[in-house]
Amino acid sequence: MPEGNHLILIIDDELPIRRFLRASLAVEGYRVVEAESGESGVKLAAQQPPDLVILDLGLPDLDGQEVLQRLREWLSVPILVLSARDQETQKVRALDEGADDYLTKPFGVGELLARIRTAMRHSRPARTESSVLSIGEVRVDLSSRQVLVREERASLTPIEYKLLVTLMKHSGKVLTHRFLLREVWGPHASQETHYLRVFVAGLRRKLGDDPARSRYIATEQGVGYRFAAE
Repeated sequence: MPEGNHLILIIDDELPIRRFLRASLAVEGYRVVEAESGESGVKLAAQQPPDLVILDLGLPDLDGQEVLQRLREWLSVPILVLSARDQETQKVRALDEGADDYLTKPFGVGELLARIRTAMRHSRPARTESSVLSIGEVRVDLSSRQVLVREERASLTPIEYKLLVTLMKHSGKVLTHRFLLREVWGPHASQETHYLRVFVAGLRRKLGDDPARSRYIATEQGVGYRFAAE
């Protein structure tokens, strides 16, 4: 039965696997685009938002887990992980980080197609958030992790980047200290409010944001922080 115009993105560095998947999916009526590396896969997902992603964990440039995390920052479609790694911990980690299903190589095409159909049925209506966040003179490209302030590239630490993205995704809303700590540092840091003060101060400096006359990051005294609304 044809699957309409559903677009599937394959991110796998093995050409024989990509050829096999492309042929198997084409017979079922799927459209297919391919990437042989993590970076090119993330960029392709931003350029041509897919309806489902098939992601190999063993990529030449980035670990597949990192690609999964980066895609999940802005892509809500099903992600099916395909890998030769069969350890339970790897499967659990991939599922915890946003994968919808996991297939271990070698696999049968019938099982693959059944899992794709199941993922499509259970997915929310296709909704892809923009891969670019832009407020005032601050622009974040989630696919490349590039931050521009007044058209100049800002060099952020990984924590500063994660904090900025969290604040911008919830722009206009007050985010409590506990929420930000959980989102950026993880569940065990929910009481470490001094982390926030230090990193918010550093982030403000790099955005050129004066805390006394905040244009972007406002302090909600005793509660948390709020990023300017669009």
